[in-house]
Amino acid sequence: MNRILTYGATLSAVIALSAGAAFAQEEETAQLDSQYTDADGDLVADAPEDEGALRDPDTLIFAYTPVEDPAIYEDIWTPFIEHLEEKTGKDVQFFAVQSNSAEVEAMRSGRLHIAGFSTGPTPFAVNLAGAVPFAIMGADDGQFGYKLQIYTQADSDIKEVADMAGKRIAHTSPTSNSGNQAPRALFPDLGVVPDQDYQVTYSGSHDQSMLGVVAGDYDAAPVASEVVDRMAERGLYDPEDVRIVWESDPFPTTSYAYAHDLTPELKKSIEDAFFSFDFEGTALGEEFTGVSKFIPITYKDQWRVIRQIQKANGVEYTPQGLAAE
Repeated sequence: MNRILTYGATLSAVIALSAGAAFAQEEETAQLDSQYTDADGDLVADAPEDEGALRDPDTLIFAYTPVEDPAIYEDIWTPFIEHLEEKTGKDVQFFAVQSNSAEVEAMRSGRLHIAGFSTGPTPFAVNLAGAVPFAIMGADDGQFGYKLQIYTQADSDIKEVADMAGKRIAHTSPTSNSGNQAPRALFPDLGVVPDQDYQVTYSGSHDQSMLGVVAGDYDAAPVASEVVDRMAERGLYDPEDVRIVWESDPFPTTSYAYAHDLTPELKKSIEDAFFSFDFEGTALGEEFTGVSKFIPITYKDQWRVIRQIQKANGVEYTPQGLAAE
């Protein structure tokens, strides 16, 4: 470059989780669209029982989350795509999606087979599009994740979260975890209620929020640490011009998922490609510093904290909810 709630008092439980406190897990049921089933209780769509409904396309379409300008990532992902082609025996095409809703809709319609979904939209992809998350980028020791950070200008009078009251604050998009969902769940207990103590302005992306803070268009913005770190490495802003007001404990980062209706053999070869890929010496490894491999994960376990935050915010996994993004 892990944590089921109602709004009010249950937000304190989320914050306790963020601080690493133990949490009694409650039984969850899947919230899948009616076209999917979850007989085994893993909260993701089961493969079709009818073998004739399983897909084994000659060309696989791969997309990466549009958290930043998607065009710059096609070259970065080329080494992995070539590795994926070798392991699956398929042609693989990179699909530069322009929004989270477009990415989810592409898998829901059957046009997208493998994708990296950003943290907040992952539950939408699971429930609306039949996505099955199986991997995440991580380090050799198995650690993974990113932090929600609040940035302001270096000379700003915002010293703590409560100081954002009455200021111009940029969130990224409604479905973003660190850019909107987590702030709405966590900030009230830190001194400000979004849309009550300050008016939320949606910038559209983490990079736009950060650049807006640097330019003075916004007084502060909650963003994903991994995004702003990469921006600094590319020289898109001077870290001396900004400072961090507050940061959370780590959240899971982008999930990598395949469509639920691919053949078991194809799913296995896709997993093999991810888990055998060597980041070292590749453009992907240079872009995503601090990670060295893909690590196996499950939606049920690693996305529990995100589901809790979204439940606290009253999120419903519907096309209308996603369209608001």
